[in-house]
Amino acid sequence: MTARSQHRPVPMPVTTERLVLRLFTPDDLDDVYAYQSLDEVARYLLRPPLTRDECARSLAQRAAGTEWTEDGDALVLAVCRAGTPGVVGELVLKLASARGRQAEIGWIFNPSYAGHGYATEAARATASLAFTHLNVHRLFARLDARNTASARICERLGMRHEAHLIENDLDDEGWSDEYVYATLAREWKERGSTT
Repeated sequence: MTARSQHRPVPMPVTTERLVLRLFTPDDLDDVYAYQSLDEVARYLLRPPLTRDECARSLAQRAAGTEWTEDGDALVLAVCRAGTPGVVGELVLKLASARGRQAEIGWIFNPSYAGHGYATEAARATASLAFTHLNVHRLFARLDARNTASARICERLGMRHEAHLIENDLDDEGWSDEYVYATLAREWKERGSTT
């Protein structure tokens, strides 16, 4: 059975109490560039800040979407505040193993919107989407060990801290450690974490 036949179509947009998660459009360029160009955002992504042209190319790819069938396919969602124009961040679900039904979740948010719980709310909705519509068995997050804000989001989602990888990534500042957090579909359901 293919990964495609294991899930229902993804409903778009995904809504929460305060947020709307939708596919990106080229019109989102100014909002995305506003945070993707920041050193403080790129710091934990182990890459330099993006240029405006790099953001435009990325948005073109995201707007085209991908299937959810092969390893590496990704669903990237723009996070918007309900009733308010503009993108405040993004969530990504990447199919790490179609056969093993494993997906990686990640998020990037504009620091101007920190402290409102938007990242946790959007991540919870995206995790629920992964388990209920994409038939994911195991959802995991990989993050720079220095990124305490993302670690707290993983913990709020009820994800288990599974690994601490020592000096496995190299950036301009030197070696960095990585944490891996994860949860299984049955654990998510038992906690009643679906939205």
